[in-house]
Amino acid sequence: MRELRSVAPVRANRLAKLVIFGCLSAASSASFAAAVLEEVVVTAQLREQSLQDVPVSVSAISGDKMMEAGLSRIEDLQAYVPNFTMSESGIGTDIYIRGIGSGENQGFEQSVGMYVDGISYGRAQLARAPFLDLSRVEVLRGPQNILLGKNSIAGAINISTAKPTQEFEGYLQATWEGKVGERILDGVLSGPITDTFAYRFATRIRDYDGHIENLVLGNRDEPNREERTYRLKFLWDASDDVVASLKLEHGSFDVVGRHSEIIFDSPSVSDVPFFSGRTYGEILNDTNVPGVVTIDSHPGVLNVEADYKRHSNGDTSDNNTQNITLNVDWYRDGSQFSFITGYMAYDYDEYCDCDFTGGELFQLDLLEDYKQFSQEFRWISPVGESWEYIAGAYLHYSELYFYDSIRVDSDIIPDLVNAADATEGGARGDFDPGGIGGPEEVAGIGDAGNAIRNFRSPRDFHSDSTMASAFMQATWNVVQDVRLTFGGRLTWEKKEGSRKLEFAFPDFSIRPIGESDTAAAVSFAAERHDLEGKRIETQFAPLINVQWDFSDDAMAYFTASRGFKSGGFDARSNASPSAEPTPRNPNAATPNQVVLIGTFEYEEEEATSYELGVKSTLFGGVAELNAALFRTEFDDLQVSVFDGTLGFNVGNAASAISQGLELDGRVGLTENLMLMAGLAFLDFEFVDHLAGTCIQGQTPNSPNGINCDYSGKTNQYVADYSGNILLAYERPVLDSLIVRANVDAIFTDEYHPSPNLDDRIKQDGYVVYNARLALSDIAGDWEVALLGKNLSDEVIIVYGVDAPTAYTITEAATHHGFVNPPRTVALQFSYRW
Repeated sequence: MRELRSVAPVRANRLAKLVIFGCLSAASSASFAAAVLEEVVVTAQLREQSLQDVPVSVSAISGDKMMEAGLSRIEDLQAYVPNFTMSESGIGTDIYIRGIGSGENQGFEQSVGMYVDGISYGRAQLARAPFLDLSRVEVLRGPQNILLGKNSIAGAINISTAKPTQEFEGYLQATWEGKVGERILDGVLSGPITDTFAYRFATRIRDYDGHIENLVLGNRDEPNREERTYRLKFLWDASDDVVASLKLEHGSFDVVGRHSEIIFDSPSVSDVPFFSGRTYGEILNDTNVPGVVTIDSHPGVLNVEADYKRHSNGDTSDNNTQNITLNVDWYRDGSQFSFITGYMAYDYDEYCDCDFTGGELFQLDLLEDYKQFSQEFRWISPVGESWEYIAGAYLHYSELYFYDSIRVDSDIIPDLVNAADATEGGARGDFDPGGIGGPEEVAGIGDAGNAIRNFRSPRDFHSDSTMASAFMQATWNVVQDVRLTFGGRLTWEKKEGSRKLEFAFPDFSIRPIGESDTAAAVSFAAERHDLEGKRIETQFAPLINVQWDFSDDAMAYFTASRGFKSGGFDARSNASPSAEPTPRNPNAATPNQVVLIGTFEYEEEEATSYELGVKSTLFGGVAELNAALFRTEFDDLQVSVFDGTLGFNVGNAASAISQGLELDGRVGLTENLMLMAGLAFLDFEFVDHLAGTCIQGQTPNSPNGINCDYSGKTNQYVADYSGNILLAYERPVLDSLIVRANVDAIFTDEYHPSPNLDDRIKQDGYVVYNARLALSDIAGDWEVALLGKNLSDEVIIVYGVDAPTAYTITEAATHHGFVNPPRTVALQFSYRW
């Protein structure tokens, strides 16, 4: 059989697999025949290169290690990659590198680009999808706008799936954990069909019962996940010069419940007599005023601390993904020409109990449908010449549809609004002589809540994007030890967007303009609107880099670059940008019109970045030590600002600075023991940001009288320092078996999990310990292992924010947060053939 050519990095021997943790290398499966470290190969610059030769702060981890360690999603990587954070939030997904991310908004593409086999996965929801049969994952920190391109202004996650093999092989791996009910089955079959044609089939089946107890719904465990992913790949060695591969993939991940709970609740400061001095949970549990409000929620609403117990009336999220990727490589005269065609689509349907309490306040329906087609042409010149080139062109088209609607089906919200309206002298409604009298016996006062009974707010958002770009990166080998690289990408993009928000009845017939507009404006900060727009942008992102091999074992580099993230349209604002008051109620004697200022169109952001780094090999290959000093200056930084109720307004902060130092290293202590470590220091500051979200109870201090000044403040997820330490041990026993043991410690300083930087839910610093103990045969055909995660049993708030409507209606400062899993110990069995 003729050997099949693969464009993947050269595989290490099965007994000498290496992985890297947090810009460091771990050796869970390594055979430490000597203390000299094995070279790690990455493709951060589209060529196969040693990690020590790449002038980028990059972390990598092999697919084998991810399976062994039970890392099933991108979210699991953050513990091992300093300055990288990914967390699921209330209605979105946050991905941050060096303090920069896009925040919550379905109109956003991510500032941290994600690429799978060369195809851009720029939508946040795709980050929730499970991993499957990977060869490696690389996390590149800092702007990556030249070679990876699309909007990767904060960094990039570069994922490579495993390729078909020239020999028949396969594996099965089963993982079982009893405490959270996690069950994973991975299977792969790979081998030749003909002398020139090979296949690889991979599947993952994962079920997760959940680590949060829902006190309201029969003490069931949440979030309950059911994941099914299937992939089929073909590799065709068409001729001596042409290799083609085709990937077909379908996945689904359905979730019931969330890992969110109320984590803070304080007494109300309202003047309403039966709100004042009572917490939100107390108000929801028992508030009975005849003729005004009657609430008798499940007593679980009184649980207001992070303890793996939540009170909720139920959430669901059903997700489907599809991907087709065709890659053709043509080799001629030492050059490689690549043609990468990709189709990617996903849809999800979610039902969110988005008041995040066990009180039946309101729900949110969400639906998203996305389709994308891309084509890339790439030329990579031979190495070893005076000039080396990487150049190409990229075409991209996408369509996005997003829908959501508030659902008010119970009487609790209307009754609470009535109660507040009565005490406030009718401020939440209109003066209507024909209305129902409130407790103050003044006609028309105290009935505003009636206008939003059985309320719906259907919103439709569309966004289409057409993009074309051309890029080139040229490296001049000035002398033997000095290289100078110039790069640039020219991008043209056209976007069209529209957003329409209406107020409706349960049958979705449109409500006439009336008091519902006033009540919705005051209680939900929402108004009807119908907006559309079109924008065209042209950007040029340049780069210059110099590398100096100042010894046989050390390299220094300096990079200066400018990157862009395109502008677009806000999907989640509940109001229009106009300062016009809400509609006049034609039936009101004295209408109460409110001015709401939302957002629709936002501008591109720009980042200028500088990075100085050193990569060194020490003691004849026994150790490595790398360092990167960086500073990135952002102008017109795109920020998604929570309006304190239900919406998110996208704007452009004037400027921000992210700077810091990243260190990593590894050393072979003995033939059997390896030590690895990574450490990151980060300083982030908004230089000028006047549109921040005020915390609950804070008086606005921005000139617009609505927002708060964040100038001089840090950002969400920024810790002054974070890092990890890992020990990997391996030793043969009984001539036919191998014992492997890993212990790692992941640590961080305190940080804000909330976008409004509320100190009341600030996450304290912590240290989390993980471990793995395995026994395998010396040929690597089978292995049995125990995996321990979060052995220190730390309770960590990975995301937190205000509980919607809690403060706006009752003035009780309340927060909900997403909580990490507790201590778990899993049994894992692997078999290869």
